[in-house]
This record gives sequence, structure tokens and C-alpha cells, in this order.
Amino acid sequence: MSTALRACLFAVVVGAGASRAVAAQGEVIDRVLAVAGGEVITLSDVRAARELGRVAAGTAADPVRAVLSQLTDRALVLAEVNRFAPPEPTVAARDEALDAVTARFASAAAFDTVLGRLGIDRSFVRELLREDLRIRAYLDQRFTADTPAEQRRLENDWIAGLRRRSDVVDLYAPGVSGRTPDTAPPGGR
Repeated sequence: MSTALRACLFAVVVGAGASRAVAAQGEVIDRVLAVAGGEVITLSDVRAARELGRVAAGTAADPVRAVLSQLTDRALVLAEVNRFAPPEPTVAARDEALDAVTARFASAAAFDTVLGRLGIDRSFVRELLREDLRIRAYLDQRFTADTPAEQRRLENDWIAGLRRRSDVVDLYAPGVSGRTPDTAPPGGR
């Protein structure tokens, strides 16, 4: 076997081994945190909900867990809402909801920058807000109470019942499967 042929074979073998090592190492693109109501909830969903101000983590020790719990409840409620099909929100109501989200940012450009970083667009946000409005209409129609506190209690009791009756797969474990932007130390790697 010629020296040139041996060098080519060596390069092919080494190259194949290196590409396997890179493929085996892999890159985490996203993490599935839960499945609720047939909907997959990812770490990207949690980040988007937080950054767009759709849910609040408050002062929770684990903000990802706090937001994930809210998104899990939302998925269960939305599955129930879709069974009964409340009326669609008006275009004006959807526009108003989008304006409220956009107003949380310094400018429309800042909002678009966040959307780009999250890998979503305005039409995706509009769809989420449409679903939120449908959920609100369903809850207002289903539960009536004399006070807002009583309304919240009725809704929370009903959602707790949904959680008990539903198949929820919760895969979230803080710090598992490497560093993510939410768990990386300040200043990067």
C-alpha cells in the first residue's frame, strides 16, 4: 500500500472518529420539561413566557419551576377549553392584548429583538394571546363569584382537580443535562 493511500485512509478514519465524537457529544437545543394536556412544554416556552411577561415567577426560589407550573396548568385548562369551544376573541381584543405585551418593552424594536432571540414572531405571540383570551372567556363563563378572591379560589380548585385527573409528565430537574442560559454562571461558561 502506498504512503499516499495510507495517509488518505488515516485521514478518513480519524475524520470519521472525530465526527462521531462531535455527534455523540451533541448540542442541547432545548429541554422538554413537561407534557400536559398533550402539549409539550420546553425550556424555551418557559423563557418566552417569562420574558414576554405572560407569567410571573415572583420571588420563587426556582423561577423555572414556578413558570413551568403555570404553563402546565395553562395546558390543562386549554385542553378543556378546546373541548367546549368558547367564542373566538375579537380582533380588537387580540390587538389590545398584543399591545399590552409590547408596551412592557422600551420600544417596538426592543420587543422584536426579544422575539428574535426567543426564536418566535408576532404571529406566534398573537396565537398565544388568542388562547389566553379564550381561556379567560371560558373561566368567566364557567365560574361566577361575588369577589375576585372567590373567583380565583373556584378556578384554582377546578385546576387542581384537572391536575389530579390528567396525565402530566413532569421531567424538570434543576441542573440536569448540562448548563443552559438559565443555569449558567454569570459571564458565560
